[in-house]
Amino acid sequence: MERAPERAAIFFLLLSLTVAQYTTESGTGTLNVGVILHLKSLVGKMAHTSIMMAVEDFYAVHRSFKTKLVLHIRDSNGDDIQAASEAIDLLENYNVKAIVGPQKSSEATFVSDLGNKSQVPVISFTATNPTLSSIDVPYFLRGTLSDVAQVNTIAALIKAYGWREVVPIYEDTDYGRGIIPYLADALQEFGAYMPYRSAISKSANTDQVEQELYKLMTMQTRIYVVHMSVNIASILFTKAKELGMMSKGYAWILTDGISNIVNSLSPSILEEINGAIGVRFYLPASKELHDFTARWNKRFKQDYPNDPPSQLSIFGLWGYDTTWALAQAAEKVNMADAIFQKQKDTKNTTSLGTLGISTIGPKLLDSILHSKFRGLSGEFDLRNRQREFSTFQIINVVGSRSKEIGFWTAKQGIFRQLNENKTTNINFVPDLDPVMWPGEVYTVPKGWQIPTNGKKLRVGVRTSGYPELMKVEKNPVTNEVTASGYAIDVFEEVLRRLPYAIPYEYVAFDNGQGVNSGSYNDFVYQVHLGVYDTAIGDITIRYNRTSYVDFTLPYTESGVAMIVPVKDDRDKNTWVFLKPLTTDLWFGSIAFFIYTAIVIWLLERRINNAELTGSFFRQLGIAIYFSFFADRERVDSILSRLVVIVWVFVLLVITSSYTANLSSMLTVQQLQPTVTDVHELLKNGEYVGYHNGSYVGDLLKGLGFDRTKIRAYDNSDDFADALTKGSQNGGIAAVVHEVPYIKIFLAKHCKGYTMVGPIYKSEGFGFAFPKRSPLVYDFSREILSILEGDSIIHIEKKWIGDQHACQNDGTVIGSSSLNFNSFSGLFLVTGVASTSALLIALLMFLYKNKHRIRNSISRDQTRSRYGPEHINEQNEERVIDSSQVQNLQLTVPDDSEYTCQQEEEISIELSPASGFQPSPDFSSQEHRAVASSTIVANSSSQVPRI
Repeated sequence: MERAPERAAIFFLLLSLTVAQYTTESGTGTLNVGVILHLKSLVGKMAHTSIMMAVEDFYAVHRSFKTKLVLHIRDSNGDDIQAASEAIDLLENYNVKAIVGPQKSSEATFVSDLGNKSQVPVISFTATNPTLSSIDVPYFLRGTLSDVAQVNTIAALIKAYGWREVVPIYEDTDYGRGIIPYLADALQEFGAYMPYRSAISKSANTDQVEQELYKLMTMQTRIYVVHMSVNIASILFTKAKELGMMSKGYAWILTDGISNIVNSLSPSILEEINGAIGVRFYLPASKELHDFTARWNKRFKQDYPNDPPSQLSIFGLWGYDTTWALAQAAEKVNMADAIFQKQKDTKNTTSLGTLGISTIGPKLLDSILHSKFRGLSGEFDLRNRQREFSTFQIINVVGSRSKEIGFWTAKQGIFRQLNENKTTNINFVPDLDPVMWPGEVYTVPKGWQIPTNGKKLRVGVRTSGYPELMKVEKNPVTNEVTASGYAIDVFEEVLRRLPYAIPYEYVAFDNGQGVNSGSYNDFVYQVHLGVYDTAIGDITIRYNRTSYVDFTLPYTESGVAMIVPVKDDRDKNTWVFLKPLTTDLWFGSIAFFIYTAIVIWLLERRINNAELTGSFFRQLGIAIYFSFFADRERVDSILSRLVVIVWVFVLLVITSSYTANLSSMLTVQQLQPTVTDVHELLKNGEYVGYHNGSYVGDLLKGLGFDRTKIRAYDNSDDFADALTKGSQNGGIAAVVHEVPYIKIFLAKHCKGYTMVGPIYKSEGFGFAFPKRSPLVYDFSREILSILEGDSIIHIEKKWIGDQHACQNDGTVIGSSSLNFNSFSGLFLVTGVASTSALLIALLMFLYKNKHRIRNSISRDQTRSRYGPEHINEQNEERVIDSSQVQNLQLTVPDDSEYTCQQEEEISIELSPASGFQPSPDFSSQEHRAVASSTIVANSSSQVPRI
């Protein structure tokens, strides 16, 4: 049994020589091709069978081709030096023009250098190390995918399940190390990272692997990405199962190096990796693939009768398509020039120095790069010097088989079925079939857990200036640290709500004696140093602290405000009646008063309102009276009444608002803060206080306060005493403090003080954890749950009391004056109404006087038509007519007996014969009216004679 592999190798060597002899005797051209594989490995055996079948199938289809491939197969035995030695032998003694392989990335590094030196293309379909794609090795081609291709799929899985920490476990070779930088970059894009990198030597024994696994168990992370060869992976998973790491709470992700051949692994190995998930290149089914698989299975049994049955993997198909592409390229190259030229001017007498240069190497390389066809593994195209990926398949190892649970593409992300129409790759919940995780559970692992090494969570605590928030005590006999307060109740409530138990212990920052050992910045920094696993208490979430710790969501209100005394500030100013309205509103109201009055005056003047008599100013005053007192009974026009009705509404709103605001100023503002603006304190040079050790001191200095004007105090009683004294008597004018502290202060010192502000934004109090701690997310979720429920209300009542009991508590906001913008809509309405009424009145006037306007226009046109001479003649005729009428009046006697004679004379004077022609500018009615009125007037003026 031990000599069976050697016999198989000798058999294939004799077979290759036979093929070479056959092709030579037939008179056709040949292309010597070296094949370097690890023939004792599973992948090497699969690839060997596939390559042999590819040569046979290709020339069975292309019988007319004149160039035949002659394969020279060598076994690297998994050794880098052996692979390089075989490559040199093939180049020197067999003049191979191309090399298929080698199998491992580390082997390909050596062989690709030899290929560059001799200009012989090296095509590997199993070496996936990304560094081999460098431009420094132009004669190396990859008939497979780079490991970079699967990185995004793995990262998408980690992101979809919400994991933030991942530990890669990889073999310490070029193959294993090559993927790590790319995986780290992909994780960093969405905030995940690698807290530790586990590198296992390819020669590690079971004890060394076990020791490394023990180290992983002491860490919090429970998500592992395995990137190694099958031989090392079998040892790893065997020991992991023995140590209980293939149980509930763990997650194992397999890269394509294992996933691609998982169906060919022995049942014992599959049992060890039960529950793992993996990614691999997706191979669509086809009839050609089905037929080839059936033939391949028979051929593999013939080649390796003593091996257990294996299923064809993607590596075998890539080897088949690579050989097919090489055969196509060889036909396009002129083999008459296929010789090796010795290197000139070389001083190196070693084997490397005596390697020749292939004269057809550049042409053969170019022909391979331009070879494009659809093979058994999909589209074969090496224009980018490697295969391009399209779709990855996600599998779950269940029992003794792999189960397909979904797919991934760069365009669509993770999806369950290939025919799904998805347009985004942002997966908040993985669209996959149910996954059976290690331990045969279907609950997604949270990704971390407290290490099972007996250690407790070290919780840093310190005594606060407000015992209601945090009070730390230490038993002098047992040295046990106990803590109580608002922050402790919130912290312990979070622990009770977590779906897992966390053992913890309190560690005092101030030794439990109430004497602080440093500032809050020093306290928080202990978490970064590893002294505490977390720090809790009245710790403000600040930007500078986030550089070395992570904070949970705040569990208190945020902001910085002032505590100031209150005073009875009833406003007794003489001009207080002007304060309810701002200056712009006063002037705006007056302007609309005047405008409304003018509109009413114009509307009423048109219809001769009896009230509008006398001088212009008297009439305007009456119109203003109408608008001010809105007296609808004294206006006659319908339009005027409409304007008054709208103005009544506007006036009602303004007067009501004015009355309410004035009442508020005279009554509500009885208790006012002595200071309402922090800049007022700065301007007046007042003293201000803050809590000792708080960052507020730096904040006040940043606002411009002098150091001598800032005083630090330790507790609320000291604040109250200082505020009572005042700034002029050795105290302070105000306390600048955070809102949670102010609530506690006002609960104890209710009367005489109030809160003004907030004057500065802050994020409130939170719990500090080490950077990227997985506890931050879980704690934040539970804090949010507490804040949305009744628990926080009970905790506040327990430690702070009823916040509504103090009338002075809360932000003081004085009654503000009303401005023009507050009533801009009303002024717009009344302005539109007044203007519309004025326009309607104008249109009505024009309509009623349209005939008179038309006659006036006609006269103007007539004057322009006849000119000034005709107009002078008409004027002269009018003068003559007027004199005739006067003569008539003078000759008419006053006696009644002459009545007939007067009428006769009048008719004579007005007849056409008399020469009197009425002006064309006058109508006949006007002539009669003028004449009759003149006669009557003159007649009545005559005195009867006796």
